[in-house]
Amino acid sequence: MPDDIRRDYDEASTILDQSPRGAAALIRLAIQKLCKELGQPGKNINDDIGALVRGGLDPRVQQALDAVRVIGNSAVHPGQIDLRDDRATAETLFKLLNLIVDKTISEPKHVAEVYASLP
Repeated sequence: MPDDIRRDYDEASTILDQSPRGAAALIRLAIQKLCKELGQPGKNINDDIGALVRGGLDPRVQQALDAVRVIGNSAVHPGQIDLRDDRATAETLFKLLNLIVDKTISEPKHVAEVYASLP
């Protein structure tokens, strides 16, 4: 996970018990930053997801991103907090962010490392 995104993730983890809404907002911000890391403008999560899908994004990652978009749809923009967010919502967002990072960053990196080590 890129350092900037990891900082948001860690902060969200730290405040989860005290403020699930704050944690959920930080995870949404991290996901929007991740879209930017994956080559998108990072300004509108819906547009970013659409562009990633058109670019051949794994359908499972698309579903995870769509789930993030739908969960608290009114709060998908960084800096906005959805008053309906609770601990379960925040925990789901954590899981989805981990899955998205694994599929878009970690797995390709591991495959590239193995491939590079071949004779």
